[in-house]
Amino acid sequence: MFPPGWPGLALLSLRLSVALALLADIHGLREAIAGWIYAAVISLAVCLGAGLATPVSACVALTAHVVIWSCVGVGNPASATIVTLDALALALLGPGAYSIDAYRFGRRVVVFPPT
Repeated sequence: MFPPGWPGLALLSLRLSVALALLADIHGLREAIAGWIYAAVISLAVCLGAGLATPVSACVALTAHVVIWSCVGVGNPASATIVTLDALALALLGPGAYSIDAYRFGRRVVVFPPT
């Protein structure tokens, strides 16, 4: 669930790409949307980047993308497909070793008492 090394770095870059894609989608709409929505999307992007509740954050980010695309329209279908697949992969794979989730719920050593 929390792979270190190169897989952990790959998951970190995946988290950052989903967060940056969300920020790029919302940046063009900053005058058209309410301030609290903009602040919520920024906090969601920070949670994704830091790896806090990553599967839930990735699902919420995908939902936010879909809402934005349904309101404004999809500018580039290929880009929308890539963002969708990235968010789904992140929700299924988890945060990786370099995240707050790994710090909170990381690997534990289970020691069974002698019987």
